[in-house]
Amino acid sequence: MEENILLQKYKFGFNVSGLVIFLIIMLPNFIWFAVPAPNDILRQESITPIVDTIGSVCQIIFVASLCVVINKERDSIKISPLLISSIVCIGLYFSGWVLYYNGIVNTIVIICLTLPPCVAFILFALDRKNIIALIPAVCFTICHLIYGTVNFIL
Repeated sequence: MEENILLQKYKFGFNVSGLVIFLIIMLPNFIWFAVPAPNDILRQESITPIVDTIGSVCQIIFVASLCVVINKERDSIKISPLLISSIVCIGLYFSGWVLYYNGIVNTIVIICLTLPPCVAFILFALDRKNIIALIPAVCFTICHLIYGTVNFIL
């Protein structure tokens, strides 16, 4: 019974803000696909393929959920602590890419490329009251941290 009440809070539709945050966060990745960075360790083959696959599936689910699942009780987009925190995370992420493209590759840079974008998605999902997107976003974050840590830090 309680599950039905939770699901009744949601509707299918197109959430432009979900697509926008995804495209903003993916922008450095699109550039990276086209223009290799100096000391580009991210292009090496991953040693965590199963974790990567699980992470990719979770990423597809949470991005789709952010874009097409809408909580009827959410507020309109406005400046909020969660949205500001999400923007700060995106700034940290972009800073990581700037350092990476300047040839700096260390633990801090890898963490900046791994954790802030995930946290930005989680905070955005919380701001939009989208628990359906939140669950796979947390799973993706765990997989992304494992990938970054095992492949580039340890």
